[in-house]
Amino acid sequence: MIQCLSQPWPWYIAGVLIGLTVPALLLLGNKIFGISSNLRHICAACIPAGIPFFKYNWKRELWNLFFVGGVFIGGIIASTVLADNSPMVIGESTQTALGQMGVRDFSGLMPSDLFDTAYILSLKGFFFTVVGGLLVGFGTRYAGGCTSGHAISGLASLQWPSLVATICFMAGGFIGTWVLLPLILKIV
Repeated sequence: MIQCLSQPWPWYIAGVLIGLTVPALLLLGNKIFGISSNLRHICAACIPAGIPFFKYNWKRELWNLFFVGGVFIGGIIASTVLADNSPMVIGESTQTALGQMGVRDFSGLMPSDLFDTAYILSLKGFFFTVVGGLLVGFGTRYAGGCTSGHAISGLASLQWPSLVATICFMAGGFIGTWVLLPLILKIV
């Protein structure tokens, strides 16, 4: 069983399981799937009720908090019990392109040239962690949800704003990867 869980699953299995998430949530009472909304639920539970944005019955969304807790615990299990210490397999063309931008260490899940603890206090580290985090948070709030909420739950329930948001997420990802990342790595 551990061997099966520790290997990547083919798209036709993982995709079907992700696709079944929305019908399962609809059968459980028209619940909306998403990760980013949990920050609002946590704030509503912890912050005094004087802020109108947090005045709602957050206890109805308790299942979503348990889901995020399960994601966290699953991440711990995957990184300890199911950990595969073999080196990352990255295409040669990707390594070449990143090497031209100064990224050369591909030994871990994330390039240590960008995300090592030694770089956190550098300008590059500040830009990727703090500025990037603020932009992700702002974008999530501005779009009314995260990629998982819009692309999985929103598209499956045929919501027009989710289609627009998902197209914008994809366009932003392409622009970020092919235009902004090379520019940032040259400047910083």
